[in-house]
Amino acid sequence: MFSNPFQTISMHNTHKSWLPVDGQSYIKGKTDPPLIHLTVGGLLQQAAVRYPKQLACVFSAEGVRWNWSDFYQKTLDLAESFLTLGLRPGDRVGIWAPNRSEWLLTLFATSQIGLILVNINPAYRLSELEYALNKVEVKALVLADKFKSSDYLEMVQTLAPELERVDNPLQPLNASRLPHLAWLIQMSTHKVKGMLRFHELTDLRSTIWRSAIAELAAKCKPQDAVNIQFTSGTTGQPKGATLSHFNIVNNACSTAQVMALTSKDKLCIPVPMYHCFGMVLGVLACVYSGACMVFPSEGFEATSTLSAVAQEQCTALHGVPTMFIAELEHPEFEKFQLSSLRTGIMAGAPCPIEVMKQVMEKMNMREVTIAYGMTETSPVSFQTAIDDPIEQRVASVGRVFPHLEVKVVDVEGNVVPVGEKGELCTKGYAVMLGYWNDATRTAEAVVDGWMHTGDLAVIDEQGYCSIVGRVKDMIIRGGENVYPREVEEFYFRHPKIAQAQVFGIPDKKFGEE
Repeated sequence: MFSNPFQTISMHNTHKSWLPVDGQSYIKGKTDPPLIHLTVGGLLQQAAVRYPKQLACVFSAEGVRWNWSDFYQKTLDLAESFLTLGLRPGDRVGIWAPNRSEWLLTLFATSQIGLILVNINPAYRLSELEYALNKVEVKALVLADKFKSSDYLEMVQTLAPELERVDNPLQPLNASRLPHLAWLIQMSTHKVKGMLRFHELTDLRSTIWRSAIAELAAKCKPQDAVNIQFTSGTTGQPKGATLSHFNIVNNACSTAQVMALTSKDKLCIPVPMYHCFGMVLGVLACVYSGACMVFPSEGFEATSTLSAVAQEQCTALHGVPTMFIAELEHPEFEKFQLSSLRTGIMAGAPCPIEVMKQVMEKMNMREVTIAYGMTETSPVSFQTAIDDPIEQRVASVGRVFPHLEVKVVDVEGNVVPVGEKGELCTKGYAVMLGYWNDATRTAEAVVDGWMHTGDLAVIDEQGYCSIVGRVKDMIIRGGENVYPREVEEFYFRHPKIAQAQVFGIPDKKFGEE
């Protein structure tokens, strides 16, 4: 049965489950509303049944406007094309692109038939791309032409010069540096040798697979892996955090409920879909609630974001603090009509109280919330309420989500008293399945079901959590995690660099530099 999308979580419930136990920094979240057992594809099907002719998504830069019924049908067509191509349940499909309509279609097409989507960071360079594709054995890669200073086609051609010898792109690629990659699917319309074109995929599909889609969708279980997102660490190569349908669907539901999103809302999503912020807190939260997704541009631009909010009369807006600062500082800010805004999420870095005041007053986002989490916890484990005092929204990351347990521990693993600092740990449905093909690092991160975040936190008597530092030496620059060890190791590749040390310094615009 379909779940009720209109339940709202009250973050002010005085029930003891919201409060620390026996004066210790341990909290067990509420157990209602109940968790739902739907796949990502099932979530979209539910929206298409409930709101068939209602506007589902807008890609302003592309001129794309789809209702829920058409959007759902397009994902089924793409799923059929993937099966015709030769992809099968369990295969990994990479997506390397900024916020485009093809990204959205690929997310839901793969989820319908048991494929695992691999989010490739649009900023990846050659070495990172090669590592990620090989680590999880990506079989097909959907990619844009370029983004900002990155020429994706050129990089792929560098890694796979064998493309020049491919006469039939339907035949699996045999590249020495990318031995698992069989097909490359470009988003552009001009022809690149050896690659398939995304817009032509539906021409390849065979109707014999149409009935198979429903069968494969029925075989998909909520506990199955559906998504791999690479997250860096303080040592070694990036890790592929593997998330299940159950992980991300329920996290999106809780997020939407806290914001009181309904099918009457329109959420502007300028944050990237490759990250959990855009994909889970943006896309899936809208699919759960029936709210319309509005993507203002491929990458964040203050002008396009403000224009999209005004033109589409968005009621919600997501972003990291630096995005909101850029919007507020826009030279023509006063010309944009933002009175429709109500809520949204600010996450990724601490928010100065003056910025929060301006967001609430000048942008009319009086119900803006703060969220905290990490990719490995799908991602959110704490969120402020839409009616929390402004002081709580800047001094804390709110209270724990339902169905999760959290604790703050010292270096020996003992739970510390309320008000004392220690490492924050999370347990429950949101904890990832593990790092792909990396049992050692999974065991280091998840101990007895507890995900060790590496963040230093303090929990107060009312159950509010404040992030006060990091166990790991990590820099957060404008909401993006920068790991000194990775940058240092890159420097060390240069023959004239003997020593390197990277550290963060305070910065008014980006938080850290």
